[in-house]
Amino acid sequence: MTWKIVTDSGSDFRSLPDLAEGTSFELVPLSITIGDRVFVDSEDLDINEMMTTMYSENSAARSACPSPEAFKNSYEGSDNIIVITLTGTLSGSNNSAQVAKKMLLEENPNANIHVFDSLSAGGEMDLFLLEANRLIKEGLSFEDVISQLETYLSKTRLLFILSKVDNLVKNGRLSKLIGTVVGLLNIRMVGKASEEGKLELLHKSRGQKKAITAAFEEMLKSGYNGGRVMIAHANNLKICQQLEEKIKNKFPQADINTIPTSGLCSFYAEEGGILLGYELA
Repeated sequence: MTWKIVTDSGSDFRSLPDLAEGTSFELVPLSITIGDRVFVDSEDLDINEMMTTMYSENSAARSACPSPEAFKNSYEGSDNIIVITLTGTLSGSNNSAQVAKKMLLEENPNANIHVFDSLSAGGEMDLFLLEANRLIKEGLSFEDVISQLETYLSKTRLLFILSKVDNLVKNGRLSKLIGTVVGLLNIRMVGKASEEGKLELLHKSRGQKKAITAAFEEMLKSGYNGGRVMIAHANNLKICQQLEEKIKNKFPQADINTIPTSGLCSFYAEEGGILLGYELA
């Protein structure tokens, strides 16, 4: 039996490390329109160029989800297909993936396929992909892998720390005054992905160290007890190192990994931002 793990660029992986035998990985990219330029969030995207273009453009940038046909093409060629998408509350990507599933089942009613709405992005999606690969390696049935992934997804969380909010201001989600204050006063916006898959602001912390403390306290409040952590960062290895030190001071056994943000996650987190996924157990 062959397996395929499919995701969109709400995750940060461009390839999955140490893939299980008989398993392939497919990325179905979103695209980002900035002015008159379209950046496709594929493996060869120059993210630094995209971000430079975005900051030099006065008008709001926007993202577009993959088509159902793009997802349908990614499903071809495997017996078992696991799909996870960016939160459906921020993007139509999950809807496209679900439409593509129906298209596939019309052609092949016996296909094993399951589409997950992550209700999240970034580091939490990255953890899910690693877990899917681990479960496939155990030789479990399709039904058992799906069941365990559903449980796993209920026990992971996402926090974010933003040091720039230009996009939020340009898109009208924050006032220009707040955007100016964030820049002048070195404010960090700390928040989480809610149970409904929306990004929810929790704290406005002055300086990176206070933001790290606020984020770690939120981890503990939600039940974190030393589980695996994935930090997706937009050119900010320093905050990753500081967070790792903070977490390991209390949980020395914690498995903490970092990964650069995808184009889409860079678009949302902006320069210096992070999207931190963690396991509760």
